[in-house]
Amino acid sequence: MSERVLTDTLDFELPPELEATVPPEARGLTRDSVKLMVSYPADNRVIHTQFNKIADFLVAGDVVVINTSGTLNAAFSAKRSDGKAFAIHLSTHLPTDEWIIEVRQPDDIGTKPFFEAQVGEVYQLSGGGNVTLIEPFGVPLNGRIRLWRAELKLPMTLDTYLKHYGNPIRYRYVPQSWDSRYYQTVYVTEMGSAEMPSAGRAFTPEIITQLCAKGVLVVPLLLHTGVSSMEEHELPYAEYYGLPAVTARVINLAHENGGRVIAVGTTVVRTLETVVDETGLVHAGEGWTETIVTPQRGVKVVDGLLSGLHEPKATHLAMLEALAPRQHLAKAYGEALEQSYLWHEFGDLHLILNPPRPTQAK
Repeated sequence: MSERVLTDTLDFELPPELEATVPPEARGLTRDSVKLMVSYPADNRVIHTQFNKIADFLVAGDVVVINTSGTLNAAFSAKRSDGKAFAIHLSTHLPTDEWIIEVRQPDDIGTKPFFEAQVGEVYQLSGGGNVTLIEPFGVPLNGRIRLWRAELKLPMTLDTYLKHYGNPIRYRYVPQSWDSRYYQTVYVTEMGSAEMPSAGRAFTPEIITQLCAKGVLVVPLLLHTGVSSMEEHELPYAEYYGLPAVTARVINLAHENGGRVIAVGTTVVRTLETVVDETGLVHAGEGWTETIVTPQRGVKVVDGLLSGLHEPKATHLAMLEALAPRQHLAKAYGEALEQSYLWHEFGDLHLILNPPRPTQAK
């Protein structure tokens, strides 16, 4: 997959005032009362409402697929041997018990990627323990190394350490730290994501109950997200996923009977498009996905997507173009800017809905 395919995505100017700097709760809202933009690529319609009205746009037989991964306190402070302060962002726990990490250096408004790290460097951690850089991870972008395979040694269990010394990863558009509960969805089953699968943040037990009462099924999968590439927009890398047999059966039956499959977040799209075969059937499984969804590849499973609003030229916009033409996305994002929607994990949401696909032959 060429780098150009993913970086040639929708471009626009995002005013700083449209970056969500605090959770909705800090703005006097409930988590389910953020704005919701519903767009229909088939006829280029765009509707503006609130997330707590989402059930009005789904029908009996639709299937909503959620990612039940919980968000780790994956950021913590460290010092290099020369005493200089850094931040470590945990990304992905590898089967070898090593980690993919990002080293970041403090600046006036937060932290930024540190590209001068070297093989073998050791960073001492608060509370004891250390991180040793083993080798660069992935392909350097523009000759710069952002991610590392590293050995993590802690004086206590990982969960205990992150509880006492870690914080949720945040970027410079969020100027203050927030308790980890603000970074969790209401349906978490297993901790493991470096960053919040934020498209599902607005769901509440009441919203899920409304959907189920309407005949909309809500089914789970798991994908542990790694750190994003906010500054670099580089290609996605491998992430761990698990898809239960019951979820596969429900999705296949929905398509057989004319229902739509709505992915809650790009993580769900990536997982579903990993486990689908050439005939369009979804299979249970777990492992590491390297699937990259682009307009050229297209989608075989997903008929709709609930997602946050993505930055200009972000690689996730390529995935959106697999579901909706760029012309439609340009209209939708243009209206989101005009209507003062908020971006990022604490912001507003966008629901793309395509018509049901022709039923599969039984």
